[in-house]
Amino acid sequence: MPLDKAGVTAYTNVMKQLMRTSDMSTIAFAQALLQGEGIDCFEMDVNMSVLEGGIGIFPRRLMVHPDDWDDAATALRDNGIDVNDGT
Repeated sequence: MPLDKAGVTAYTNVMKQLMRTSDMSTIAFAQALLQGEGIDCFEMDVNMSVLEGGIGIFPRRLMVHPDDWDDAATALRDNGIDVNDGT
């Protein structure tokens, strides 16, 4: 069952930033890796492209649940993707 707006807000408020980039191919690759590992993630700031005109100056954030952060960070690092330091 899909989450309503309040449910999405509550869910994303507990998530932790895994990475931040303006490289759309890196975001797509990271999401595919996490999906393959069975780790849920959420891409934030996607709609900023409407404000910027689609030129890619605003970075997007990839968020994961704090319980999945270590496994997600390991999966990305093992594939050459830089992640946040976990703070």
